[in-house]
Amino acid sequence: MRLVFAGTPEVAVPALDALIASERHEVAAVVTRPDAPAGRGRRLVASPVAQRAEEAGIEVLKPARPRDEDFLARLREIAPDCCPVVAYGALLPKVALDVPARGWVNLHFSLLPAWRGAAPVQHAIMAGDEVTGASTFLIEEGLDSGPVYGVITEEIRPTDTSGDLLTRLAFAGAGLLAATMDGIEDGTLRAVPQPAEGVSLAPKITVEDARVDWAAPALRVDRVVRGCSPAPGAWTLFRGERLKLRQTALAPDRTGLAPGELAVGKNTVHAGTGSHAVELLWVQPQGRKPMAAADWARGVRIAQGERLGE
Repeated sequence: MRLVFAGTPEVAVPALDALIASERHEVAAVVTRPDAPAGRGRRLVASPVAQRAEEAGIEVLKPARPRDEDFLARLREIAPDCCPVVAYGALLPKVALDVPARGWVNLHFSLLPAWRGAAPVQHAIMAGDEVTGASTFLIEEGLDSGPVYGVITEEIRPTDTSGDLLTRLAFAGAGLLAATMDGIEDGTLRAVPQPAEGVSLAPKITVEDARVDWAAPALRVDRVVRGCSPAPGAWTLFRGERLKLRQTALAPDRTGLAPGELAVGKNTVHAGTGSHAVELLWVQPQGRKPMAAADWARGVRIAQGERLGE
């Protein structure tokens, strides 16, 4: 089939690579978000998908909005049979959805209808799910509500961050998306409507969502830290300034600390929660780079009874 691929971040690149490598399909163009400011100089930088497409000599379209008439006219000129999508980052209007004869097919990183929305991996970890996966589905005007072509499953490991899990799903999902394109082309795949039961939503994680509640059980604190890593980063207050928590570990044998209370050992830092303690492994003080929590604690000279969250 003749394809136009839509995607923006690094997590979409494995799927683009899989489609470029396919002998059955032609990636005629790529649609991605416009260049965005990055780095200290805030210079405009092309998205990872745009950079990969340019390396491969593929035309790149960067509409400010996917309903822009110039973009729609070019899409009609290219005349794709199907448009595979991975984390494009903008809602597609019906006028764009109607262009390809076989529609737009999204690779979504959850087992639909669970975790519809922008942050399915983060929400799965924060909710304590043991298994997640990826789904390919036909995009409709509703939020991730279209009929499903195929799924894969993936275990959520006890120490997984959202970055770890998303990386695995990106590569496994790339194969699923390529296989879905094959099945659509040869007629062996039919999209199946999603069940009405089991729907859950996964909106974008806000900065406030990433704030640690030290009165919560240790399991919840650890899930928030892992689910918000690498972005937006779980955080708390220490002496009135924001402290990001990059990595923690459960410490069920460490009890007796009040929520947020710090206990510093020779090479360890523990914080109390609503149950047992968690060990702080890596932290990032405001305006500084990540560092080992033990080094941070030595530098700030934590007093007995000091707490996080204050």
